[in-house]
Amino acid sequence: MSSLPSGTVTFLFSDVEGSTKLWQAHPEAMKTALARHDTLLRATIESRDGYVFKTVGDEFCAAFPTALAALAAALAIQRALHAEDWLGGGTPPLRVRMGLHTGAADVRDGDYFGATLSRVARLMAAGHGGQTLLSHATQVLVQDDLPHGVTLRDLGARRLRDLVRPEQIFQLVAPDLPAEFPPLRTLDAFPHNLPVQLTSFIGREKEMADIKRLLPSTHLLTLTGVGGTGKTRLSLQVAADLLEEFADGVWLVELAPLADPALVPQAVATALGVREESGRPLLATLTDYLRAKHLLLILDNCEHLVAACIQVAEALLRACPHLKMLATSREALGITGESIFHVPSLPLPDPLRLPPVETLTQYEAIRLFIDRAVAVKSDFTVTNANAPAVAQICHRLDGIPLAIELAAARVRALSVEQISKRLDDRFRLLTGGSRSALPRQQTLAALIDWSYNLLTAPERALLQRLSVFAGGWSLEAAEQVCADVGQDSGHPRDVVLSSEVLDLLTRLVDKSLVNAEDQDGETRYRLLETIRQYARDRLLESGEGDQVRDRHLQYFLQLAEEGEIQLRGPQQMAWFKRLQTEQDNFRIALQWSLGTEAGLRLAGALADFWVWWRGEISEGRRWLEEILAQTAGLGRTAARAKALCAASWFQDDSTAKRSRYEESIAIWREVGDQRGLALALHYLGLLELEQNHLAVARQWNTESQELWRAAGDAWGLARSLLVKVDLAVHMG
Repeated sequence: MSSLPSGTVTFLFSDVEGSTKLWQAHPEAMKTALARHDTLLRATIESRDGYVFKTVGDEFCAAFPTALAALAAALAIQRALHAEDWLGGGTPPLRVRMGLHTGAADVRDGDYFGATLSRVARLMAAGHGGQTLLSHATQVLVQDDLPHGVTLRDLGARRLRDLVRPEQIFQLVAPDLPAEFPPLRTLDAFPHNLPVQLTSFIGREKEMADIKRLLPSTHLLTLTGVGGTGKTRLSLQVAADLLEEFADGVWLVELAPLADPALVPQAVATALGVREESGRPLLATLTDYLRAKHLLLILDNCEHLVAACIQVAEALLRACPHLKMLATSREALGITGESIFHVPSLPLPDPLRLPPVETLTQYEAIRLFIDRAVAVKSDFTVTNANAPAVAQICHRLDGIPLAIELAAARVRALSVEQISKRLDDRFRLLTGGSRSALPRQQTLAALIDWSYNLLTAPERALLQRLSVFAGGWSLEAAEQVCADVGQDSGHPRDVVLSSEVLDLLTRLVDKSLVNAEDQDGETRYRLLETIRQYARDRLLESGEGDQVRDRHLQYFLQLAEEGEIQLRGPQQMAWFKRLQTEQDNFRIALQWSLGTEAGLRLAGALADFWVWWRGEISEGRRWLEEILAQTAGLGRTAARAKALCAASWFQDDSTAKRSRYEESIAIWREVGDQRGLALALHYLGLLELEQNHLAVARQWNTESQELWRAAGDAWGLARSLLVKVDLAVHMG
């Protein structure tokens, strides 16, 4: 075909059964056999109007415009493989299992994406070599036009490993092909207690692959992450895929409903069907039961019962060599031999640089929003008009799956544009989750309450105070902004000492409430915006919001004033990066300081950075004009003179520019600040030079040189001498 089929597509996935063992037993012969296999499949698929869009090892993924064409290809392939003289080539027969499923899928860059692909892959994986399986959707389309002698055997409704609704599965039966096979490899065929899921599983291919890679090399793998990132759903999906690996099954222990730590062993026993023995510790009974078992145990939601989970896990793992544990928790258990996997938020597009609408679904957060929105409003689609709002929703919700699902549920009553605008009040907006879900999963606020209520008083106090930062912070900033000045704030349990900030911050990182990232050899911390808004609300409720924001302002004012000096020195590039990193914190500090002397100082200190380093003319002008207007009644201070001088740089009108320089010069003379006066004279002289007023320009330039030379300011003197060169050129 010249292009990929689109719209409603029938997919054929195939896989050679037992290929790994065949390669180990017949490495040379398998090269020839696989080459024959590949040639046969590709030719047969393409001759039936199919399109091979992906091959992975010996797996083939093909798309067909019609279900009948896909069925014809599958039948022809199985007949050709069955008739092939494999032993004549010195190789054992290659037995191929196939799955056919029909549905819609997104087309992008020569590949397909979407839930339909996952379903056909799991359908194929349920079969055996030589067996071809069809979904109900495909069976309906082909049942009235089957080739002569071919029938479809109804194998019943079976649970595939995507954990959602059962699939009615049919087997292709032809008189010249084997028709009897072992039971299907569906969830029903293995011992487990994995629950049925009512919604599709979106994305997470990379995370699943990483977890499957890590699990064989550890006895306990703990999935950590902020609440709502889908740790439970991810663990269940991985477990479903690994059922064949555990002869004695996969067993889920749900701990979220428990409040009493003493009930953890009982919860494990109940999940495994183990009965308590009179007069004997239950943990000893569990150990004996599991000692020889090859089994995967999932401890779900451990964070509120960490000590009890540690006791149970250590006892069982020490005595049971074939036992594997997969735990989910907002913090690691911290026992010997534990491996930790952090579950990230879903990948997001940049809302400022959106890709075309047709490729938006490459981002898992967008796919999840669309899937859940369609579930409540069947005609929902993403268009050029609403795509920015959808991207903004996912971005502002930090890619947290549960938050995105709660937002998508609102499309029943609101447009996506309305939802996006209301996210400033997200904890009131994002309510009304599934009534069957745990209470903490029914609203966004309840989700974070669960984690917040597990914190100690100092941890809560620090988390609240960290909400004043925007765009992240350093350890030094947290120590200076968030620590109490004295050791007694009137609420001793809430006191946060500077010496304790590192330990408390580390504990918040461990509990998945704070993210830690390495930047140029230094750890930088940040809050997801959803956590930040929650913590900010708690800070305002505590009554100490103004005090913490004042300390934040003072810290970043000092940083800006030091940075202004350092940008003129040998460490200027390092300081430029540092100031650039803190731009969001400077902005929030400026907003807090409007109308104050500190605001004038901060805006004046950042002017060089805005103009000469960042070229952010409009932002610099906006801040300086607003702060000058709001501080007009504070008097003629050095801070005002500096802000006036800086604001002049942003003026396009030369008359207004001159007026502000002159006012700045007058204030500098009044307050007796020689450096400030030299700076204003320098810029006024430069303005007169631009206007070709050479004599006046020379007068101001000469005075600025003298002031800078007297002050020993080499940087200022150098700038003034450069203007003197320009004057000399203009004067011949």
